[in-house]
Amino acid sequence: MTQPISQSALYRLMTFLSPAFPVGAFTYSHGLEQAIEAGDVTDILSFTDWLQDVLQFGAGRTDAILLKETHAACHIGDVKRIEELQTLGLAMQPSKERYLETSAQGTAFINAVAQSWAPADGKTAGRTFLDMTAKSSGPWPYPVAAGLTCAAHGIPVLPATTAFLHAFAANIVSAAVRAVPFGQNQGQGVLAELEPLVFQIADRAQTCGLDDLGTSTFLADIASMAHETQYSRLFRS
Repeated sequence: MTQPISQSALYRLMTFLSPAFPVGAFTYSHGLEQAIEAGDVTDILSFTDWLQDVLQFGAGRTDAILLKETHAACHIGDVKRIEELQTLGLAMQPSKERYLETSAQGTAFINAVAQSWAPADGKTAGRTFLDMTAKSSGPWPYPVAAGLTCAAHGIPVLPATTAFLHAFAANIVSAAVRAVPFGQNQGQGVLAELEPLVFQIADRAQTCGLDDLGTSTFLADIASMAHETQYSRLFRS
């Protein structure tokens, strides 16, 4: 399934999910730092397996569904639904640090968009964004913030979901390059290998609903809990 995207929408999508967008993504490892410390991730092969599982069975899949649901709710101006998704996205976090990871990035994302990229209020989605950000200062889970923003800027949901998953994976790859470690070219090789999986997760999310939410990445969740007391840390999660 393909969804056309305008030049303006593409520009904004690349901006919103660029490493340069001020959400502080580089400070989070999603528990990877603890997995390295524990010896569960030791090289590029074990890291690739770890990241594939997180994408397919963990936060990657769940975040894709939350983004899609928020995008749809924004288009019809369903403020109550968005508020429920905002609460749900925070409640689903398995640890204090994962709550910080999604809420700090999501709230920073919304604030940056509101200050520099506020949408026009001529369409329902734009008005919904402005109404939601006027009445709520956060905290915002990151995928809900991204879904709300992309809908308000006319960015189709499938490209938005795909780009969000790529940004998520790329940030963890960047953390792995610094902490495993391995070279930047090897890191790009991981992203290339993950391309079909990212497409698959993004496509499947379009036919999922809230009843499909859930994860089974217990070791990654436990790693995020253990990271809270790890003695020496580079990352906030």
